[in-house]
Amino acid sequence: MRMSRLFVRTLRDDPADAEVPSHKLLVRAGYVRRVAPGIYSWLPLGLRVLAKVEAIVREEMEAIGAQEVRFPALLPREPYEASNRWTEYGPNLFRLQDRRGTDLLLGPTHEEMFTLLVKDLYSSYKDLPLSLYQIQTKYRDEARPRAGILRGREFIMKDSYSFDIDDAGLERSYQAHRAAYVRIFDRLGFEYAVVHADSGAMGGSASEEFLVVADTGEDTFVRSPGGYAANVEAVTTVVPAPQPYDDAPAAHAEVTPDTPTIETLVDHLNERFPRDDRAWTAADTLKNVLVMLRYPDGASEPLAIGIPGDREVDMKRLESQVAPADIEPFGDADFERYPDLVKGYIGPGVLGAEGATGIRYLVDPRVVEGTRWVTGANMPGSHVIDLVAGRDFTADGTIEAAEVKAGDPAPDGSGPLELARGIEMGHVFQLGRKYAEALGLKVLDENGKLVTVAMGSYGFGVSRAVAAVIENSYDDKGIVWPAAIAPFDVHLVVAGKDPAQFEAAADLVARLEAAGVEVLYDDRPKVSPGVKFKDAELIGIPTIVVVGKGLADGVVEVKDRATGDRRDVPLADLVATLA
Repeated sequence: MRMSRLFVRTLRDDPADAEVPSHKLLVRAGYVRRVAPGIYSWLPLGLRVLAKVEAIVREEMEAIGAQEVRFPALLPREPYEASNRWTEYGPNLFRLQDRRGTDLLLGPTHEEMFTLLVKDLYSSYKDLPLSLYQIQTKYRDEARPRAGILRGREFIMKDSYSFDIDDAGLERSYQAHRAAYVRIFDRLGFEYAVVHADSGAMGGSASEEFLVVADTGEDTFVRSPGGYAANVEAVTTVVPAPQPYDDAPAAHAEVTPDTPTIETLVDHLNERFPRDDRAWTAADTLKNVLVMLRYPDGASEPLAIGIPGDREVDMKRLESQVAPADIEPFGDADFERYPDLVKGYIGPGVLGAEGATGIRYLVDPRVVEGTRWVTGANMPGSHVIDLVAGRDFTADGTIEAAEVKAGDPAPDGSGPLELARGIEMGHVFQLGRKYAEALGLKVLDENGKLVTVAMGSYGFGVSRAVAAVIENSYDDKGIVWPAAIAPFDVHLVVAGKDPAQFEAAADLVARLEAAGVEVLYDDRPKVSPGVKFKDAELIGIPTIVVVGKGLADGVVEVKDRATGDRRDVPLADLVATLA
């Protein structure tokens, strides 16, 4: 491929809407081009990288016996109604109608279609185990598409599904897919972590995410010195033991003026109501947060969440707990409907099934029996001190909605947690029988009895991988592709205008390609060497070969894009050296 013919236009400036390095560099280097928010065209360089990612995925899927199929992106409503996802997906689903008024959707994922296909063709345990996969375009109406192809409305995903007669078979299929994912990630050169995850709307039991470690990642995960790792949505709180409260004083309401925040409340407590044993801290206060849940069917429900005052509500953790509901702030109109709520001073007394409001009240798992709290007194400018859980109030249940902090104990006892950021690149689920039951996928077992098939689901973001690699591999000059997915193996640059240099370069290209080396040849005669070098560094091909003044001495310069190391190689040895 010659640069003079390549359909590419490199840019010197970052696009105005770009936030993360991969977005900036993919556009600047001419790999993708924005069409609309969250929608991108793939240009020739980008398609070459994408094809190499797909090839790696196909090789590893086929290595575990998975067979490739291809479903349409345009799908009927009925299967998604049977699984209830026509409703549960809410506004994230692209819905449309054909000219006859028939409801259709653009597929966000294809569990239903795989299930129905196997149901249509297989009926016996002898047909199982079975693993099928596809690499297909998916569509989700993201409310806030961002970061280029990392979070788009149209994207390419590999989704595979396993079908087994029993749970033991599902476990084997799950482990085979998990091992294949490890090999894929190793080949792509990611720095990654495999973490416990919440199954969310997918359902099922075991669930793990493969996260590319990157500061720009949208997901927060935790890990411990002892090897525990989990997405924050899946972290469970280490619950303290109940505490005795026989000697606890009676709860008493006190006037606490000018305490609109936890910080001002703590300062007031230490000034007016000092403790004998230690100073009051934010962890002694119980903060009650109100939200409104909006369900896909149009129903709504208020929810009160009690958490220690030294923590905030983590919206992602809360969303995973209340899915498929959307969360909205509790507004002034909502407060007007519940006059027993005193804004800023809400306490447990008016919450829960037995409270005046009847609003469902869920508390952090740390709020165990016997713990003492300072919280709102449901009176303007007043708080209750020494309110004891289990004695003075009870909640309707617990909820994992409080933020996870560095230093929190790991649920498995393996040490204090540290926080990191990551990009979700793969997710593997043991779905169990959720979709098989909803769609009637049963087969006859060895005894001639109909049993429901156990399923696994395994997703991998193919187009997202292109961007995720860059988030791990770039510098101030441009992209630094790993060899496995670089668009070409060698970027050959002619640094002068001597016709002999171009003749030598053309001969090198022919010999390299004959040896199986993919070459991008910058043959532009009227472009300066400086521009050519900048383009080569921006595009990021692993090896840059420069045909320049050294040609007179029979050598060319070979530069390693990743390390910047340069060396002169005799012209006669170049093909053997690079091949």
